[in-house]
Amino acid sequence: MHLLIVAAGSGRRMGHHRNKLLIPLEGRPLLAWTLEAALQSEQITWLAVVGQEQDRQEIHMILASLKPLKPVEWVQGGSTRQASVALGLAALPKEAAYVLIHDGARCLVEPDLFNRCALALQQSGEALIAAVPVTDTIKQVDSEGYIRNTPERSQLWGAQTPQGFALPALRAAHQRAAAEGWQVTDDAALFERLGLPVRVLEASSANLKITTPLDLELAAALLKRRQA
Repeated sequence: MHLLIVAAGSGRRMGHHRNKLLIPLEGRPLLAWTLEAALQSEQITWLAVVGQEQDRQEIHMILASLKPLKPVEWVQGGSTRQASVALGLAALPKEAAYVLIHDGARCLVEPDLFNRCALALQQSGEALIAAVPVTDTIKQVDSEGYIRNTPERSQLWGAQTPQGFALPALRAAHQRAAAEGWQVTDDAALFERLGLPVRVLEASSANLKITTPLDLELAAALLKRRQA
């Protein structure tokens, strides 16, 4: 299975002026934890890191420290996540039929989740995303701050990554998005716009995305617990 790791994160909400994936977490760059899990996954046979030029040298140093035993490529990213994924898709080897896409900021991902997503994608051919059932009560709020609706919680899931797709369909979706000027926050949303099915594969709430300093503290605590 081919994997793209999107690694062009901003550190703005972390209070940093550099890529948050290079911030230390338990003595290692955050991205190192993400890459290590991908490299330990038996189902991942090739992966690429999609990032920005200013981070290239540091990311190569992280990779060198991990001593990968499978092919790892660098792909120059774009100005948005969507553009970066499109560039990653263009860089995939010719033999690729399916692809998993993972946000580098989800550094607590475990190899087993990559394995489960890869196997499910290969067996069914259906697009899928890792996700968790929502436990909070969600309120839909208008622009003036008033609640307008309370969606039924049993039908709500929190989207995560990895997300997996058949490559021809995902490339076609990105081409359509570029032509129509669509801007989305994840690849599954492109399929939704096109009326294509995407199913969820239940993951863990520990597969959190590092966005704020509190997330970093929680990730450190979870890593210590996992290592213990």
